[in-house]
Amino acid sequence: MIIPRLLSSCIVAAAALVLGASFLHAADAPPAGFTSLWNGKDLSDWFGWSTSDPRQLAAMTPEQRAEYNKESVEGGPAIKGDQQINKHWHVEGDEIVNDGKGLYLSTTKDYGDIELLVDYKMQPLGDSGIYLRGVPQVQIWDYTKEGGKWNLGADKGSGGLWNNDKGSPGKDPLVLADKPFGEWNHFRIIMVGSRVTVWLNDKLVVDHAILENYFDKKKPLDQRLPILPRGPIQLQTHGSEIRWRNLFVREIGSDEACKILASHGQEGFQSIFNGKDLDGWTANNGKGPMDMVKVEDGAMVWQEKKGGTPYWNTELKDFAARVDFKLPPGGNNGLAIRYPGTGNTAYDGMCECQVLDDNYEVNKEKIVGKPQPIDPRQAHGSAYGMVAAARGYQHPIGDWNFEEVTVKGSTIKVELNGTVILDTDLSKVDMDNVMAHSKHPGKDRTSGFFGFAGHNDPVQFKNVFIKQF
Repeated sequence: MIIPRLLSSCIVAAAALVLGASFLHAADAPPAGFTSLWNGKDLSDWFGWSTSDPRQLAAMTPEQRAEYNKESVEGGPAIKGDQQINKHWHVEGDEIVNDGKGLYLSTTKDYGDIELLVDYKMQPLGDSGIYLRGVPQVQIWDYTKEGGKWNLGADKGSGGLWNNDKGSPGKDPLVLADKPFGEWNHFRIIMVGSRVTVWLNDKLVVDHAILENYFDKKKPLDQRLPILPRGPIQLQTHGSEIRWRNLFVREIGSDEACKILASHGQEGFQSIFNGKDLDGWTANNGKGPMDMVKVEDGAMVWQEKKGGTPYWNTELKDFAARVDFKLPPGGNNGLAIRYPGTGNTAYDGMCECQVLDDNYEVNKEKIVGKPQPIDPRQAHGSAYGMVAAARGYQHPIGDWNFEEVTVKGSTIKVELNGTVILDTDLSKVDMDNVMAHSKHPGKDRTSGFFGFAGHNDPVQFKNVFIKQF
């Protein structure tokens, strides 16, 4: 069947995140489920950071970061000039005020998937924004001609992901939604993985677009990494005075994140697993057996000490697959891509797209009692043995993950929990340098089956969908 436009009441519950249609007022208490980013008295929960790579913060020891945070507020060797927070930021009643200069006010806590509510009021010539996980930015600026930045897109208004590449989704806001100067504006921002949705004054201005990694933009495409899975929220300011109030955040859990991601881009996807039995699935060129998996509570559950590659019995050329998966500690499985129906999909198929505990080395060593090193090209999401995926984007062990894999021609893209962790062209792989110098006779296959490549661990799969191109 074709997946419906809305995925039942659970999606409605995830999408109907309160407050989207009403403005908050001065000194409001946090809405249900939210906490305040500000203690309402001073700036002790914040530090100062500039447009600098948040990976530098992540690399600091706790002691180094505490010392830097202190200097960024009070001044010190780490801060050039008078950029420190206490020179340019102050509190007036229920408002945080910046004079348009200095370091950006940044949360001492790092955040991952969130819903964020922010009110702001700016002055003419202002150019500001909100950095998410330390990455620029949800844009705020003077949208009038007098502001002098129409050539940069200011005429389109605020709310866009302005530092995305030209022409990228989300760079320009969908509508002009700014209030006149002197009035308060209200942002509602949902971030799941690298995907960001923005409402400005109750108008949708960015719809589920990827926030690109500004700090890797100068690197070749195949060397760019996604934004970090966690990082600070920053209030970026320059140009003129800006005021902030009602800064509230709600952290989004794994199940809700999966539902939000599944609710977007559903058109054309067909369910290939009914959650009740293995109708439409087979193994070993249709000869079976199928005892490596059982259906339990709506999921395919891999049976311990069982191998094999069950697959959907429809040959595919170009396609996208969506699947939810859950891993045990040290869990190992894979997605069979253009599998021929027999043999080892990692070599005889186009590739095996690895499904592996992101903390495999640590967790597996606890289980077997000795080190379990892996090649980077064995990490989750990798085109097994050929191209490594970015690590660190799985939900905690025992939680469900949402993954979408797109296969077109010789290319394969893997998006895990809203973040693209692999985007590669297998036709360009240097076969002299693949893992173990193994041969991959199926790498250039143009069609085959989609399935799962099990390795004895009780990995679970559900909500399996295919879209053919």
